[in-house]
Formats: sequence, C-alpha cells, structure tokens
Amino acid sequence: MDSVYSINIERAVLSSILFNPDELEEILGVLKAKDFYLPAHQKIYEVMIKLHEEDMPIDEEFIRKRLDQKEVDDSILIEILSANPITNTIAYVKEIKDGSIKRELSTLATTIKKVAIEEEIPANDALDTIQGELYKISTDSATSELKDMHVITGDTLSYIKRMKELGNTHLIGETTGFDALDRRTTGLNEGDLVIIAARPAMGKTAVVLNMALANVEANKGVIFFSLEMPAEQLMLRMLAAKTSIPLQNLRKGDLDDRQWSNLSAAFDDLNTKKLFVDDGGSININQLRARVRKLAQNEDNNISLVVIDYLQLMQGTGNKDRHQEVSDISRGLKMLAREMKIPIVALSQLNRGLENRPDKRPMLSDLRESGAIEQDADIIMFVYRDDVYKQRDEARKEKEAKDKGEEYKSNFVDKPVEEAEIIIGKQRNGPIGTVKLDFHKALTKFVDKPDDNYHGAPVEVVFENVADVEKETNVDVPDIL
Repeated sequence: MDSVYSINIERAVLSSILFNPDELEEILGVLKAKDFYLPAHQKIYEVMIKLHEEDMPIDEEFIRKRLDQKEVDDSILIEILSANPITNTIAYVKEIKDGSIKRELSTLATTIKKVAIEEEIPANDALDTIQGELYKISTDSATSELKDMHVITGDTLSYIKRMKELGNTHLIGETTGFDALDRRTTGLNEGDLVIIAARPAMGKTAVVLNMALANVEANKGVIFFSLEMPAEQLMLRMLAAKTSIPLQNLRKGDLDDRQWSNLSAAFDDLNTKKLFVDDGGSININQLRARVRKLAQNEDNNISLVVIDYLQLMQGTGNKDRHQEVSDISRGLKMLAREMKIPIVALSQLNRGLENRPDKRPMLSDLRESGAIEQDADIIMFVYRDDVYKQRDEARKEKEAKDKGEEYKSNFVDKPVEEAEIIIGKQRNGPIGTVKLDFHKALTKFVDKPDDNYHGAPVEVVFENVADVEKETNVDVPDIL
C-alpha cells in the first residue's frame, strides 16, 4: 500500500505552500483535498484553499485558528513546518495525484467484487455502476494547464496552415450531406455536439440518416444509436434514399427487375462500409460512452460521427429528476465529443407549445425538458416543413365541415416534393439563419435545392428589422443596436 501514498511527499508539498503561498495558484489546478492520503493533511489543505479564496495570509497562525484541534493534532502541523523546503513542487504534486488515482482504482476493484458477487443485482446494473465509477475517476484525473500566448499563437497558426492546405473549401469537418448546409456550418466539426430538433413527422430521423449515409459513402465510420426504430427500418429508409426506390415499395418487396438490380448493387456497396447500429432501445450515457470508445479503439473503423435518435429516450443514472438527468446526458455527450474528437449528433423533441403559435417555426425556447441542451450544444438546428401544418389544417377544416353536413373543397395539393427548412438557431462558431432543402416524401430523403443559389455562395437570410432578429434567434437585441 506504500506505493499509493507518501506522507513525506504530502508534508513537503504543504510545507512548500506555507513557505511560498504563491505556489498554491499552480497547485490548485491539479490537486484536490481528497488527493491527500492523510485526513489531517486534507483538512490543512482545505483551510489553505479557504484562506486563499478569502485573500487572507496562508501562515501558521491563520491556519491554527481555522483548524479543529480534535481533527488535526498540533504535532502534524509542527511536522509540516519542520519539513525541508522543496524546489520542484509540481513533481511532488504529480506523485500525490498519481497515488490518489491508484487508491481510487483499488477502491473500484473492491466495488467490482461487491456488485459482481456479493450484491444480488442484475449484471447490466452492475456493469453500469462500474462504468460510472470508472468515468468519475477518469474525468477527475484529467488536468489542464494554462497556455501562454506563445503556445496559443503557435497552435492557431498551425490550424490556419492546415486549413490552407485543404484549399479554398467550405467543408472543414464531416459532411452534413447537404452542400447548402455544409457552406453555412463548414460541416460537423470534431468535438461538436449538434442538436437536431423538430416536432413529430417533420423528418428529423430522415435528416440524420441522410447525414449518416453521406459519411459512410465517404468511407467514414458512423455509429447510430436508434432508441425508437429497429435497425431494419433504418436500413429500409437508407436504401430508399440511396437507390431512389420508394420506401413503400421496399417495405412490400414490390420491385421490378431494374429496382432489384439497383438494390443488389446498393447492398454490395453498403456491405463494404462502416455503419454500426445499436437499436436496443434503452441506453444511458455510461453505456453509450463505453460502446463508442470500444468501436473507436479499432482504427480500421475510422469512427467519424455518432448519431443518437433521440436524446430524450436515453436513460439517466441515479435517482435524479428528469431535468437533471437530461442535463447530465447533454453534458456527457458534449464531453464525449471533445474526448473522442468527433462530432456527436443528437435528435431532440420540442415542446407542444409551438403548435399554438400562428408561426410554428421552432425557436430555442421550444427545446424540451432542459435548458442545458441549449447551453452544451455547439449547433442547434430545427427541421421545419410548412406543408405538414397546411395538410393538418386542411384535414381539420374538412372534418369540421363534414360534422356540420357541409361540403368542403380543399385547396391543399399533396406534392411528392416539399420545401423544407433547416433553421440554424444556434451556431457557436458561425452564422444563424435558414437553409432551404427539398424533401422527397416517397424516399424520405432531403436533398439540396437545384437552384444555382444553393451552390457557390453561402445561403444568407436577411432580417428586415430587429423584431425579425429577435423572433428568429429568441434573443433580445439591445436598444443600442
């Protein structure tokens, strides 16, 4: 057990802070009180931090006043004061941190034995507990250091040079599958959490399937967590988009010779691609993280995109209210995207409240269950098809007329191709606005509009006045503007 702690090293670090309180500024970013093995050392370090926060002197007298003599014997403080000063404090700090992590891993080993053998709980619950504890250790052990201007400018210059090598391209990250949207967002960038939200029947699953298909066809690996739809149904939709065979024909097997030939070629092509689907219908953030890491460890899989359909169907961990659960899930997905350096796209439901508005285009405030989604996401996009509401409105009017015994002639035309809007409500590193696409209903496929305006220059939305800006962005614009 001596290998996981050293009282002398702990004493030397605390002594170093006493002799030079400025050292605490650098140590704070690495060490927590619980990293010390000796409880008395933990208490003394906590008092040092408290004095630092209150801008009080970190010396023997002030520390003695704050310490409880029942918890910390005076002899321990004397030993710290008597310790020889050290020069390379950070090296000692890292030794303490290393020992702390090893002790936590040792405790986890005991926990594994307890939940796996002694406690009568299902294996999946035991695995979830272990994964959660291991994640806590891994995140707690992560440390960050301040970067000076020389490092920052060097990293930024390297980034600009990499972008220059790509040439004058609008796509930096993974493709969204749509040229107009790629131009507006530069693609799905590494470390980004992208939320795609819509009311039911708007086609949000179709959007992410189009994204997934575009990336697997570019020989990128995609992991698709489908919590609502079986893998076979997802594949039918993907095949409809890929082969231009109507989805209903595929579902019924009603295919002519040419379509069978196209379908066979599509299967041959997709069998060479890297698409992984989890359609278990029940998963929490710990399980999702473990599965993504496992697949990403194999470099041959070239995992470049993760899709979750949809966020509100994910399970929480622990006994928390639903808002806190969604908040934890959202933050967990963002941290995973940064860790794996890949974009994660999660679908989200919207509140019913927008159905009562004359203009039913979604806003950020319509996101269901948690404002944390809005906070954690790098990009939030809404899928909107006006024809869906027009069709519902005409159906309602027709029913009302029928109930009254009146005739009603609908003006609605059920078009095979509808105009759709992808509304970018938030983009941390780019403009917001609306990109218009075409939606092929029979194929459940979104495509770029054929207009020349959607190729070349980015699609821009011009706001006529401040009221339009506030309506589109759900943000109050200061009067000074």
